[in-house]
Amino acid sequence: MTEAPSERGAEVGRRIGVPLMYGLWKPRVLGAWKVPATGPAIFAVNHSHNIDGPMVMGVAPRPTHFLIKKEAFIGPLDPFLTGIGQLKVDRTSADRTAVTQALGVLENGGVLGIFPEGTRGEGDFASLRAGLAYFAVRSGAPIVPVAVLGSAERRGRLIKALPPLRSRIDVVFGDPFEAGDGSGRRTRKALDEATVRIQERLGEHLENARRLTGR
Repeated sequence: MTEAPSERGAEVGRRIGVPLMYGLWKPRVLGAWKVPATGPAIFAVNHSHNIDGPMVMGVAPRPTHFLIKKEAFIGPLDPFLTGIGQLKVDRTSADRTAVTQALGVLENGGVLGIFPEGTRGEGDFASLRAGLAYFAVRSGAPIVPVAVLGSAERRGRLIKALPPLRSRIDVVFGDPFEAGDGSGRRTRKALDEATVRIQERLGEHLENARRLTGR
């Protein structure tokens, strides 16, 4: 049986992330109080820059286990990311180990972080993969929309791959919602319908976040 990563590891990751994110940039966090204080939850995060995941880990009120593409687990990063409770996923196949671990996080009452667009792009939730709907419907965990804005606006002068140091990055947490229709069905049709519902809610949250932040 595949064991779910420990919340202790993710908490260590959060404690590393807090001084790092607040030290290098100026995060402005809105709506963190909307995150359920206990029990399983899924962060659905838009993805326009590599810094988005670490930023959410550093500013979220709870430790987070992100599903991260296996290509990121290179060299010393592999034991480090595994040690802080992050999940390695092979995006080229149905990765049963990653799925089992992710469901284990939710069964243990933890927070699972997902980039539902699958790959880094415009960060506008325009193309959603079915994975988010599957985890939400299967576990019954509420989805918390998370919008990261400002990370991809400009490139840093010192390190081109990162946003400019001390620039403002907004992280906006939205209202939790259930993805399923209440029937508990897990058919392909039910998952397709859940994906449409999720996309609408995430799109609305992103629009609202842009209004709130002026970005």
